[in-house]
Amino acid sequence: MANQGPKFGLSREVQCKIDKKYDPELEERLVEWIVLQCGADRPEPGKVAFQNWLKDGCVLCQLINSLYGANKPIKNIKNPGMAFKQMEQISMFLSVAENYGVTKTDIFQTVDLFEAKDMAAVQRTLMALGSLAVTKDDGCYKGDPNWFHRKAQENRRDFTEQQLSEGKSVIGLQMGTNKGASQAGMSYGRPRQIINNN
Repeated sequence: MANQGPKFGLSREVQCKIDKKYDPELEERLVEWIVLQCGADRPEPGKVAFQNWLKDGCVLCQLINSLYGANKPIKNIKNPGMAFKQMEQISMFLSVAENYGVTKTDIFQTVDLFEAKDMAAVQRTLMALGSLAVTKDDGCYKGDPNWFHRKAQENRRDFTEQQLSEGKSVIGLQMGTNKGASQAGMSYGRPRQIINNN
C-alpha cells in the first residue's frame, strides 16, 4: 500500500471487516484456474502474494484474452514498471470483463486490487468471470467446470392462444379458496366473565 500510514479507529475496524471476507481456499481455486487458463506462473500462497501477482494487470489481461479465443480484445500486454500503467492495465481488464458479461455490481474498483483495499472484491469478480466462462461453454474455458457455478439461462416457453385462453378460466392456488373456512361454531357477543376474588 503505497503512501499510506497505519489505520486507526473506525477506518481500522472497517478495513478489518473487509479483510475478513477474503477466502484463502477460494484463492487456491482461483490461482489453479488462472494458471490452467492462461499458463501464468504460480504465485506463493497468501493474500499479499496473490495481490502482487495480479497487481500489474498482466495476468488479468492474459486471463481475459484466453476467454475470448482467437480475437483477443487486449492487443498489447506489457509488464509496466510505472504505477499508472499498471492501473491502466487493470482498468482495461475490468472494461473487457464487463463487455464479456460480468455485471457492474460484481466488478471491483482498480484501487481494490492495486492498493489491496478489498481483495475479497477481486475474488468475487474472478468468480463471476469463471461462472460466465463455464456457462458460455464456447470451448475457451480450461479447467474443472465444477469449480464455478453455472449462471441461470433463459428458458423461454411459447404458448398458443388456445392454451392462454384455457389458463384464464383456472383459478390459481394463489387466489385462495372458499372451501373449508367458515365461521361455524364461533360465538360472538358472549358476556365477559368477571371473577370476584373476595
